[in-house]
Amino acid sequence: ACYAASAVGYLTGRPGVCLVVSGPGFLHALGGMANATVNCWPLIVIGGSSDRNQETMGAFQEFPQVEAGRLYNKLSVRPSSLEAVRTSIYGRPGSCYIDIPGDFVNLQVNKSSVKYMECCLPPPVSMAECSAVSEAASIIVHSKQPLLIIGKGAAYSHAENNIRKLVDLCGLPFLPTPMAKGVVPDNHPNCVAAARSMALQHADVIVLLGARLNWILHFGLPPRFRQDVKVIQIDICAEELGNNVRPAAILLGDINAVTKQLLEEFSKRPLKYPSNSEWWKRLREKIKNNEERSKGLALQKSLPMNYYTVFHHIRELIPKDCILVSEGANTMDIGRTMLPNYHPRQRLDAGTFGTMGVGLAFAIAAAMVAKDQTPEKRVVCVEGDSAFGFSGMEVETICRYNLPILIIVVNNNGIYTGLDADAWKEMLKFGDPATCVPPVSLLPNSHYEEIMSAFGGKGYFVKTPEELQNALKASVTDKQTPSLINVMIDPQSERKKQEFPWLTRSNL
Repeated sequence: ACYAASAVGYLTGRPGVCLVVSGPGFLHALGGMANATVNCWPLIVIGGSSDRNQETMGAFQEFPQVEAGRLYNKLSVRPSSLEAVRTSIYGRPGSCYIDIPGDFVNLQVNKSSVKYMECCLPPPVSMAECSAVSEAASIIVHSKQPLLIIGKGAAYSHAENNIRKLVDLCGLPFLPTPMAKGVVPDNHPNCVAAARSMALQHADVIVLLGARLNWILHFGLPPRFRQDVKVIQIDICAEELGNNVRPAAILLGDINAVTKQLLEEFSKRPLKYPSNSEWWKRLREKIKNNEERSKGLALQKSLPMNYYTVFHHIRELIPKDCILVSEGANTMDIGRTMLPNYHPRQRLDAGTFGTMGVGLAFAIAAAMVAKDQTPEKRVVCVEGDSAFGFSGMEVETICRYNLPILIIVVNNNGIYTGLDADAWKEMLKFGDPATCVPPVSLLPNSHYEEIMSAFGGKGYFVKTPEELQNALKASVTDKQTPSLINVMIDPQSERKKQEFPWLTRSNL
């Protein structure tokens, strides 16, 4: 529930609200609070707690919830006045916790003493200093190998129109972070996601549009970036500016507003980065090579299927305007490169906190938001089998509310890699599974689709491209019934060889 509420906050710009009981209920919601705060999504959690006059007496589910909540929230209070909504959306968004002791619920007060508060105003839109905008534009104009990096902060600020204008006006290559995919469509000719490592490693000027130099962007440090790279940092949070790398220019303000300022600056001194530059030639060559490698893997005919074959067929048959939810290890990483996004705020994944178990909650939230705004929009949730295991029983919630969500479980019988049924049987010859089977292996050929069928949805168990195509067509056509496609793949299928490890170890 807490993960779902946080996703509502991201998708709507207004905090979703999660109500939990005291003690263990509060503790189970801490993961959602931390995930929202790290992702910079507005969220309000209201938790019950033991009566005030029983504190330290060992009351039912007694726990220091306000104190514990302060580690994970922008605000953690027992209310005398309610500031949580304003705090959750002003500045850098995040989670807020409100503690409601049991005796508050039945507390009686004089009606004349109650203050009725008006809804808080929308967050103020701040703009960068004019001199900083001019300085940033000058650095971009003089760059030889520029790169725009679009972060999910740009998606949250609804900066897509101005960023698209900036890309088209200046002809700059851009790279989206995972949840910023679709701010500018992935099929835009200036998207260099397929040459990500090279673009990061050789850019001489990088413009960060609502993206942070954290682990996702390798801290902005060599060898993933040039030692002398000039970073132009655009962020709503002053504390983020200069984190890990000293910026050449800092633009503190709302991403959408600051991008508009840059557009106005470039209208005074036009910039059109040449499409025939050596930098563009190198990027396009790398894009072509990487796409050919992925295509070669996708078109392999061998069985069981590999990840790339599965994602190739998914990409061909799901609606282009669907909301994509993705979690898992290889499933999420490979899916990010193989499944394009064409619209902003239509990809949800493990995010900055790298949280597993969020997939079905995010899908439920996305479906509920879409139901209010665009009822015809589909939600497609692509899960690894281990990721699905975290929250698979939320299939009941999906069926209870009859949400037209398509879940695709990419099943390799394990975490990263698993064992096929024959290898599993061979292992069991040596004794108990607890000692003989690798701990990353899950039970082979588990029928996750039967969970969906048990609650009234439609389940499909597929092993071949033809079966996958048929299941996808049936699921996409039926816009009323939840469905789950359990796709068996080669347990040893892996991501194509990468130039660098996925996790950067800082040398600091």
